[in-house]
Amino acid sequence: MNQDVVGAGDGRGAEPVPVEKLGYEQARDELVETVKLLEMGQMGLDDSLALWERGEALARRCEEHLAGAKAKVEAALSRGAEGAGGEDDDRD
Repeated sequence: MNQDVVGAGDGRGAEPVPVEKLGYEQARDELVETVKLLEMGQMGLDDSLALWERGEALARRCEEHLAGAKAKVEAALSRGAEGAGGEDDDRD
């Protein structure tokens, strides 16, 4: 990579954390930074493609976290509705 390019790094930095090990906030924050770097358009094709692929994986990871959270909320609401169903009938 060109050393004069913003966000280029020197290639000797720490390896990125595997996407599957990232929490939601970590994946989201890295995705935001990835989009910013891609929008600058200062990288070569190969570097841009590698960053795009990482961004796609980050987006999928965020979607997985959100789907899991949605399922937990729906399960909690379902349990709450089942428990409250009998109480409403006795209130008149």
